[in-house]
Amino acid sequence: MRNPQSRVERTALIDVNSFYVSAERSFDPSLENKPVVVLSNNDGCVVARSNEAKALGIENGDPWFKLVGDAKRTGLIHRSSNYELYGDMSSRVMEIIGRYAAVTEIYSIDEAFALLRGTPEELVKTGVEIKAAIARNTGLPVCVGIAPTKTLAKFVNRVAKQNPALQGVCSWDTLPAAHAEAIMSKVPVTGIWGIAGRLGKKLNALGIFTIADLKATDPVVMRKKFSVLMQRTIMELNGIPCIPMETEIATKQQLIFSRSFSKPVTTAARMHEVMAIYAQQAAIRLAKDHQQAKLMTCFAGTSHFNEKAASFPSVTVKMAAPTADPVLLTKAATGALEGLLVDGVPYARAGVMLTELSPAGAAPQLPVFATAHEEKHIGALLGDIMDRFGTGAIGLGRAGMVEAPDWGMKRQALSPRYTTEWDELLVVKAA
Repeated sequence: MRNPQSRVERTALIDVNSFYVSAERSFDPSLENKPVVVLSNNDGCVVARSNEAKALGIENGDPWFKLVGDAKRTGLIHRSSNYELYGDMSSRVMEIIGRYAAVTEIYSIDEAFALLRGTPEELVKTGVEIKAAIARNTGLPVCVGIAPTKTLAKFVNRVAKQNPALQGVCSWDTLPAAHAEAIMSKVPVTGIWGIAGRLGKKLNALGIFTIADLKATDPVVMRKKFSVLMQRTIMELNGIPCIPMETEIATKQQLIFSRSFSKPVTTAARMHEVMAIYAQQAAIRLAKDHQQAKLMTCFAGTSHFNEKAASFPSVTVKMAAPTADPVLLTKAATGALEGLLVDGVPYARAGVMLTELSPAGAAPQLPVFATAHEEKHIGALLGDIMDRFGTGAIGLGRAGMVEAPDWGMKRQALSPRYTTEWDELLVVKAA
C-alpha cells in the first residue's frame, strides 16, 4: 500500500458494465444470467453483449442474420437499440457521480472521470459508495478504478472488472505494487487506453508487447519515434498526470443526421419526406446546442453491395446567414437533391450535414436576414414537444406525418422506453 495515511487527489473512472444490456436488464429481470445482445440500427449487427453472450463466442459487429438461426438453441436473446432509454439512464448515472465529486468529465455514454480527494482507504470507500448509489438508484452495475492518472484509472478499472474478489472497485494506491506489475506484464500493450491495433503492431515490432514493456520505455525517445500522445501515455503509466480533466465540452465543428433505411426509398417524393424530417432533427440539435449553421450538405446513396444500381448524389447549400431556423433548413434540404435522384433506384441511406457552425447570437443579425421562426424559437419548441411526446408527435410539412414512414429505422425487438414515455412506464402487478 502506498502512503496509507496521506490525503491525495485521485482520478476515478466509473464505467457501467455492458451498459446497453445492463439498461435492458434493469427493467427486465428475466434477462439476468442469460445471453443477451443489443443490435445496431435496423437490427443489423451486435453492438453490446452480456458476459453470457460473450461466452458463446459472439463478437461485437457480428451480423444478426448469421446468429438468428442458432438463437433458439443457444437461448440467445436480442434487443433493438433503445436510444431513448440508454440516454436517460446515462444522464441519471452522471448525475449520481456528480454528487461525489466537484469535478467530473463525461467521457462517453457509459463512462465518466471524477476527481476525488482523501486517504487511499477513504477513496476506496467512496468508490464503493458510488457503485452502491448507482446500483440502488438505477439498477446498473458499475466498476470503479481510482488512480493518480487517467490512464492508470482506466487500467485499474479493467482490473476491477476482471477480478470478482475486488467487488467492482480497485485503487492503484491500495493495489500491491507486485500485483500491479504482474498484471501489466501479462496484459497486451493494446489493452491500455489510447493504444489501438495498428499502433500496437508498431510497438510489437520494437519488442514492446505488454503494458509493462511500454511503461519501462523512455518517454522522450518514444515521443521522437511516435508522438507527444505516446509520451503522455508512458508518463501517465508511471503515475505522472499529463491528461487533464476536460470540464468544458468543445464546440462542435459539424453536425450530422444520417440513417440507413429499413426499406429502400425509390421516389423523389419519399426522399422529400426523408430530407424534411432529417433537416428538422438537425435544427432541433442546433437549438439544443445553441448553435447556428452556415452550410448544409444533403446526400443520399444506394447500398455499396448493390451491383445493379449505384447513385450517390450530394449537394452543399450555403445559407444566406448562419441559422438554426427549421423552416429555412427544411426548404434547403428538400430542394437540394431535386433533379439528382434517379427515380426507381433503391436508396439505402440519406442524411444532412451542417458545417461552419457558430454560437447562436454570436453576431448581430441584420434585419434582412432575420426570420420570425428563429425569433419565436421554433426549433427549440419542436424539440421540447418531441422530448415530451415522442419524435413523431410534431413536424413541419411532410415531416408532420400522422403515421411513421415505412422507411424508418427498423427496431423489431425494441423494449419499452420505461423512463421517457408515460405510456410505456413499467407496470408492477401485486400477486
